[in-house]
Amino acid sequence: MTGAVIKLWDRPPPRTIADVGPESSWRELAGPAAGTTFLRNISEPTLTAFAPEPAKANGVGVIVCPGGGWRFLAWEHEGLDVVRWLTERGYAAFLLKYRVVGTPTDETRFQADRAAMQTMQASPLKAAEAPRSMNELVRGGAASLNARDVAADDGRKALALVREGAGEWGVDPARVGLIGFSAGAFLAVDVAMQPDGPPPAFLAAIYGGETRGHPVPQDAPPLFTVIAHDDRLLFHMVEGLYADWSAADRSAELHVFARGAHGFGMIRQGLPSDRWIDLFEAWLADRGFA
Repeated sequence: MTGAVIKLWDRPPPRTIADVGPESSWRELAGPAAGTTFLRNISEPTLTAFAPEPAKANGVGVIVCPGGGWRFLAWEHEGLDVVRWLTERGYAAFLLKYRVVGTPTDETRFQADRAAMQTMQASPLKAAEAPRSMNELVRGGAASLNARDVAADDGRKALALVREGAGEWGVDPARVGLIGFSAGAFLAVDVAMQPDGPPPAFLAAIYGGETRGHPVPQDAPPLFTVIAHDDRLLFHMVEGLYADWSAADRSAELHVFARGAHGFGMIRQGLPSDRWIDLFEAWLADRGFA
């Protein structure tokens, strides 16, 4: 699957991430995403544009933001697979490769660090112990917090570029939305909270996102969000995101699945969370974006 690659910045961006090695990819070794492609050490952000078949085009653009804890990107099951689903249904899709924190260039050391992260994610927590903000989860993680802000800068730039080139892609500039997964969901919400321009037309935050306690803008876009109840690192944050949107009288829809854990993306696990993409499709149609 190929698309047109657009360099995100033609001048130095407002914020940077230091000490990022050469970009590389790997195939995930374990878990639901085993065998899928991930990217790491991204210092040159890009936007890859994918157009639907002309007969199917609906004039709606969607910027896709994979997750990866601001350390890598789940490029396939939270990126390319989502792009494929969107373009098959007439959407123009724009896959965002945003900047992340550097990881060890030595593959053995990197995989050891990756295994430690997976162990942390799998550790059971009681509901009362689950973090309610990202600051609780990454205590002292200055690098991750900076990477979050940098990723949001890339997201705002991507939204501006899609709108500027909307005519080339057959997209209505007022009908460009965002979908993000995990760290990509935080990126999408951060952009919607402070878009530096008109807000995105709609926002889908898949197992991630928070308002950081800031007021939800009066013109915030309609929100679609999902979480699995057994995703004990993020389920309280997503519940809080929905509550903040709803309390601000902005349109919001939340689906909580009994099982699915974290990071399911487009992978079918035979679990309740498999239905999220069907619910998203119905929500897009209900909101007039189909």
